[in-house]
Amino acid sequence: MHMPPFEFEPVLRRALEIERDALNELLERPLKAAAAAAALLYGCAGRIVVTGVGKTGLIGRKIAATLASTGAPAHFLHAGEAVHGDLGVVLEEDVVIAISNSGETAEVVNLLPHLKRKKTPIIALTGVTSSTLARNSDIVLDTGVKHEADTLGMAPTASTTAALAMGDALAVALMDVRGLTREQFGRSHPGGSLGNILQANVANLKADTEAIPVVTDTVTPEAAKAIPVVADTVTVEDAINEMTSHRLGATFITDAQGRLVGILTDGDLRRVLQAHREPLSVPVKSVMGANPKYIDAETSAIDAMRIMEDNQITLLAVVDDERRPVSAIHMHELVKAGLAVLSADDE
Repeated sequence: MHMPPFEFEPVLRRALEIERDALNELLERPLKAAAAAAALLYGCAGRIVVTGVGKTGLIGRKIAATLASTGAPAHFLHAGEAVHGDLGVVLEEDVVIAISNSGETAEVVNLLPHLKRKKTPIIALTGVTSSTLARNSDIVLDTGVKHEADTLGMAPTASTTAALAMGDALAVALMDVRGLTREQFGRSHPGGSLGNILQANVANLKADTEAIPVVTDTVTPEAAKAIPVVADTVTVEDAINEMTSHRLGATFITDAQGRLVGILTDGDLRRVLQAHREPLSVPVKSVMGANPKYIDAETSAIDAMRIMEDNQITLLAVVDDERRPVSAIHMHELVKAGLAVLSADDE
C-alpha cells in the first residue's frame, strides 16, 4: 500500500511529551487528598470497588487488578452493568473509586444516589473538580490534564495516563504501609511465570527457567553429573578441569563423606595464580573458600536470591539432609526468570 511521505517521529515525540507533562502536572499538585484517599483505603473493612466505563473503565480494571495483586481486596465494577443488578456487590463497608475524566459520565453519575444510600465512601478520580462526580464524592483526586496527546485533543490518552498513575501510587502506598513482603506478593501471583518464580521452591524452578536440576528425593548418578564437585584431596588442576566441564565458574569441594566443605571460584583461582609459583599442584583444600553458603531443595527461589545478594555470590549449592551437594542454582537462572537483575559488576 502506497502512502504519502509522513514524519512519524515528531508526532510520537509530541505525544510522549504531552503524557510526560501530564504526570509532571500531577506531581505539582498537593497530595493531601491522595494521602487521605490512601488512608481511607487502608482502613477499609470491606473491599475496594473500582468503577468506570469506556477507556477509564479499562484503567479502572488495571487499578483494581494492581490493588488486588498487592494485597488489597479489590475488584472492578462496570458502571453500566452496576445499575442492572451488579450494584448489589457494593456494601456499606466497602470503598468505591469512581473514575471519570469529565466527572459527568452518565453511567458513573447514575451510581451516585445508590452509593449514597448505602453510605459507601466514594473516592473520585476526575479531571473536573467541580463536576457532579466530584461534588458527590468524599475525596476528590484531581487527575485533570491540559491536553490529550492526540492532535484533536479528544482521545483519552494523557488523562488516562494520569488516572492510571494515581491508581498505581495508591496501590504502592498501601503496599508500603502494610509492609508487603515479596513472599506475600508471591501468594497473590500463584499462576504464570511470576507465580512459578515467587511461589515455587528451587526444585520447581527448572520447569520455567531451565535452571540446573534440583534433586529432592535421592542422590542419583545423573544428579551427580549435573554439578561440579571434587574431593578436598585433589589439586587445583583437578578442580579447574571440573569447573571447565560444567561452566558454572566454580566447583564445590566435599570431604570424605561427600559433605560440602568448600567452594573454589574463578576469583579464588585468580588469587591462587598470583600467590603461587606452581598453582596447578596446590592442594585445593588449602585455597578453597571454607563454609560456603548452601540451601536445601525446599528453599524458595526468592530466599535463594536474597542469600546470593546478601553475600554477593552468584552460585549456591543445593544439599540434602547430610549436607551433600545434589544440585546448584545460579543467579543467572534467577535473572533469566525475571526475579533478579544483574548489576554491571556481575556481568
